[in-house]
Amino acid sequence: MAGSKTVVLAALFANGAIAVLKFLGFLVTGSPAMLSETYHSVSDTGNQVFLLVGLRYGERDPTRSHPFGYGKAQFFYSFLVSVMLFGIAGWESAKHGYSALTHHEAALSQQASLLGYQFPGVWVNYVVLVGAIGFESYAFAKAWKETKRQMERHGWESLREMFRRTSDTTTLTALTEDTVALLGLVTALTGILLTQLTHNPMYDAASALLIGVLLMGFAVALAWENKRLLLGESLPKVDEDELREVVRTFEGVESIADFRTVYFGPNEVVVTADVAFADRFDTDAMDDRITALEDALREANPAVSKVYVEPETEA
Repeated sequence: MAGSKTVVLAALFANGAIAVLKFLGFLVTGSPAMLSETYHSVSDTGNQVFLLVGLRYGERDPTRSHPFGYGKAQFFYSFLVSVMLFGIAGWESAKHGYSALTHHEAALSQQASLLGYQFPGVWVNYVVLVGAIGFESYAFAKAWKETKRQMERHGWESLREMFRRTSDTTTLTALTEDTVALLGLVTALTGILLTQLTHNPMYDAASALLIGVLLMGFAVALAWENKRLLLGESLPKVDEDELREVVRTFEGVESIADFRTVYFGPNEVVVTADVAFADRFDTDAMDDRITALEDALREANPAVSKVYVEPETEA
């Protein structure tokens, strides 16, 4: 959890500084790409605040009304971030870029002159974008370090596997945002550079539109990943099968009547099992067997926080 909070704080610092710099660049040059990037960074800054609220809320102790704790708060706030990424940054960026491409030819012609070699203002954009790449690289490095740590801990071999199987949506969201931010910055830099070299403002406007589409695409993917956890997803099949095998091969277990897992927070899994034990166990021995089985399940997967084993009688 501490690793996730460090990642979010790093992104918050980076995005806040970048938003101010990008807006200054837009005021100087009027670049559509810079305005799209301003929307992007303002949205990202707000998103980090939501993620911090989710982390804070998720750390609350269990109560009578929430007996399994508040871990799912992080899933909710991460989902909210993906909606904001789509609704504010993505949509506004795409709309502004499309408008610049289709409805403001005169303004674009004026902007082309503004961004020409003779006008030094365009270099403000370059300085801002290069500086922003530096800030975002710092935030991305923090998120990537935490991601690699989790991949090594769980034995995940690829980012795709991590994206599909992780329950730490806070780190996943921060990594996604930082990745999109770097791609957006490179896109804006390319569009502005091409506009300066060709005196064709369409490149700048097109980059603004592309940034919006990029943001919306990643936002939809992020929302989908959060949805599965909000709806009470079980462990991935391979992980659940490993736990089921622990129960099946445990000494004294005859059969498994029912076995279920569900996420109640990042790396917080509840396991329930209806198990038929051998008849040779008396009450005290049965209690010891159940306790030992619960410990074995926790040892097999560190994410297992609660285990409920119900002894069943074989028909």
